[in-house]
Amino acid sequence: MPELPEVEVTRRSFADRITGATVVSARLGKPLRWPLGVDPQHVAGRRVTGVGRRGKYLLLHLDEGLLLMHLGMSGSLRFAHDPGSAGRHDHFDLVTTAGVLRLHDPRRFGAVVWAPHELDERVVRLLGGLGAEPLEDGFDAGRFHAALRERRAPIKQVLLAGDVVVGVGNIYASEALFHAGIRPTVRAARLSRPRADRLHAAIREVLQRAVEQGGSTLRDFANAMGDAGHFQLQAAVYGRAGQPCPVCGTPVRQIRQGQRSTFYCPNCQRG
Repeated sequence: MPELPEVEVTRRSFADRITGATVVSARLGKPLRWPLGVDPQHVAGRRVTGVGRRGKYLLLHLDEGLLLMHLGMSGSLRFAHDPGSAGRHDHFDLVTTAGVLRLHDPRRFGAVVWAPHELDERVVRLLGGLGAEPLEDGFDAGRFHAALRERRAPIKQVLLAGDVVVGVGNIYASEALFHAGIRPTVRAARLSRPRADRLHAAIREVLQRAVEQGGSTLRDFANAMGDAGHFQLQAAVYGRAGQPCPVCGTPVRQIRQGQRSTFYCPNCQRG
């Protein structure tokens, strides 16, 4: 599943190229997770004024309205002058004067939703419950610790929930907890302020490094220009069950938490 770094990498790969372009037409394929909410040709003639991101949502701002895009579990965006005919898994095309932005999504859990403005109820419903952006100044260490003190669930589950801090998906939660020396099963409320501060810093560092590495390509992720990510090649624990910890040499363990695989070092992450 594309996580925050992959979505941010995707945004950066086409934002400058599409900003300022005029929408010529839009095409819908098979139904996605949610309906577009407007006739596709409603966006024709609109000018793209910028591309933002909130959590795992991309916000394509138009001079009238905006498009929210979510990549779901298997989606990816491509931006090209001539992408060719749409294939069976290409479910949305935004044709602009600068090129075609195409959503490819084999499992169709992604979505493209139009809204007249950011205060529209559809936008608020999708984005209103999201936590702090971990790569922005609003991700405050003190508020992060205070929010954790209110959660009795295991810390990794709290990170994945997205209402304390947004976008820390499965890969990066395991990595951040390793670098902070925190076992993923410990209750969030038990973390002291110093340990929460270490985790706060680790989340920032891991996500920033992942963005710089182009995200993680475990199966078929690529940015809008077709470039794969490389962060998975330097992961310390994720996907390395049974292999030696890069710090102490202890074999990395794998457990299941909430139907997701968790990786950790039992020596470096004792509590």
